[in-house]
Amino acid sequence: MNLQIVPASAGLKWARQGMRTFWRQPLAMSGLFFIFMITVSLVSVVPFIGGALALVVLPALTLGMMAATQVASDGKFPMPSLLFVAFKAGPYRKNMLQLGGLYALIFLLVMGISTVVDGGTFAKVYFGGAPMTPEVVTAESFQTALWVSMLFYMPLSMMFWHAPALVHWYGMPAVKSLFFSFMACWRNLKAFGVYVVAWAAIFLASGVLALLITSLLGNPQLMMATFMPMALMVAAMFFSSMLFSVRDCFATDVLDEAAPEPLN
Repeated sequence: MNLQIVPASAGLKWARQGMRTFWRQPLAMSGLFFIFMITVSLVSVVPFIGGALALVVLPALTLGMMAATQVASDGKFPMPSLLFVAFKAGPYRKNMLQLGGLYALIFLLVMGISTVVDGGTFAKVYFGGAPMTPEVVTAESFQTALWVSMLFYMPLSMMFWHAPALVHWYGMPAVKSLFFSFMACWRNLKAFGVYVVAWAAIFLASGVLALLITSLLGNPQLMMATFMPMALMVAAMFFSSMLFSVRDCFATDVLDEAAPEPLN
């Protein structure tokens, strides 16, 4: 396995590839992302442990979206079962569950750090335990907790960005995959910076477009009805683009449906 360095322009290419692949199978990719969201929502309502359990399954479901993107990029129709490919019996399933456990542990640690700043208000709002009112959002302590959480979430995101693919397709142990994922993001920081800016612009443009549509229709109440489907579609495109960063940052010869034996 070779870690490859890519130019900054690769970030924009990944975004374009994600959008192009999405439009090859728009119904399938939209449906898969909807199932993704429904699965996380259903898991999160499990009493006592739902919030943590939803975090545990996120890396596996992200891998499922990558696998679906791989199929869609070949012009084929990705079946819903692909979303749960990481949970199927195989040598990589244990490592994937370990990866999910590490994600939940570190994410909850980040939320714990935010509670030191605002007494837990931000964490309660994030997990749905408190309403997001204008008074809460505009509070200085809440905003500080938000920025602190974002600061600590950045290295967490870098650690887990490639990790599901490294576990599933490269047979890499969970902890080792976090190291290589972080290094791949760090060594290609300019490309990922362009990638983040590109998707921020795309999400912003979708919001402006939704506002324009509702203005033309002359009914402001249609804003959310227009924006939410558009936002979900753009989010599905975003997830469709993740695979291409893996392909460029690592050797692609093992990116097939069969996972190798895990590395020791």
